[in-house]
Amino acid sequence: MIPFLDLGKVNEPYQAEMEEAALRVLRSGWYILGKELERFETEFAEFCGTSCCVGVANGLEALELILAALDFPGGSEVIVPANTYIASVLPVNARNLKPVFVEPDPVTMLIDPARIEEKITPATRAIMVVHLYGRCCEMEEISRIADRHNLRVIGDAAQAHGAAYRGKRAGGLAYAEAFSFYPTKNLGALGDAGAITTDDPDLARRLRILRNYGSGVKYSSDYQGINSRLDELQAALLSVKLPYMEAENRRRREIAGRYLGELRLEGMVLPPSDRIGEDCWHLFVVRIPQREKFIRYLAGEGIQTNVHYPVPIHRQRAYSYLSGQCFPLTDAIHDTVVSLPLNSTLKDEDVEFIIRTVNSYHCT
Repeated sequence: MIPFLDLGKVNEPYQAEMEEAALRVLRSGWYILGKELERFETEFAEFCGTSCCVGVANGLEALELILAALDFPGGSEVIVPANTYIASVLPVNARNLKPVFVEPDPVTMLIDPARIEEKITPATRAIMVVHLYGRCCEMEEISRIADRHNLRVIGDAAQAHGAAYRGKRAGGLAYAEAFSFYPTKNLGALGDAGAITTDDPDLARRLRILRNYGSGVKYSSDYQGINSRLDELQAALLSVKLPYMEAENRRRREIAGRYLGELRLEGMVLPPSDRIGEDCWHLFVVRIPQREKFIRYLAGEGIQTNVHYPVPIHRQRAYSYLSGQCFPLTDAIHDTVVSLPLNSTLKDEDVEFIIRTVNSYHCT
């Protein structure tokens, strides 16, 4: 069986260094808000090309903290993509704000800039972009729209570690961008972890206070914050893996290039190939009719797949109030997407087998 992702194999090359880092943290006696976190924040900011990075507990809370720091009035609207994971939208509701959904571009499956402006109202305060699957959104046009309407642009870069748009890396494409270092990400921790990048030092200062109970000085709270801190152990482990991420992303691009050039199954829609060298290929998402039949076929041949994502947000029970709204493109995407294995541990013979097996499938 070729697994969709084997995290043991992903981390195996770095095991000795990670064990050394973990032991260093253990022996230090300092486990929260220490030198390991400061080191990783500096390194990751440099990697993303930003002046500031704030380590937090996870990607969802990274988004929530950005919204908390911006302090929009309750009921303000935030433009969000209809095609995304629910974790992109939950922070909007958590801050008593209103998510306003925008359909995706049918080719990239990312938020469609051409559809954003029609959803802007006097209550709109921000546009949230989600760099889904490892591809950055069309930031030039989105930024122009935001400037015209005096809106903040917030980025969800949870799937975009090392991805770029016109030479500039994710993390530095919006006013503030949120990262998740969940173990399956291109840069994955060994548990939950996250970060926020920005070029605004005042925002970074507020975020550091908000992540620590709203306290800049012990036992004195300036804001109503939360407990959302990237701990020393995860920071140290991420510092071990960060220098290797570009090599891993290059391998992902090699595999994506083979898929794009050699998959020839009639009826299958491949992701766009125009930015193969800038996308970080967190996922290789294809669209195919009769998805469940295709998944069963590949499983029978020893290939594990995944679906990102089977149920759109507006059809989730948690968002039942949206049931009257219509998002046909999003529905069509969620009904037909399948993610093929793509990660740095795949061998050339694995890739060849996947391509040959997919091309042998009969859609009818």
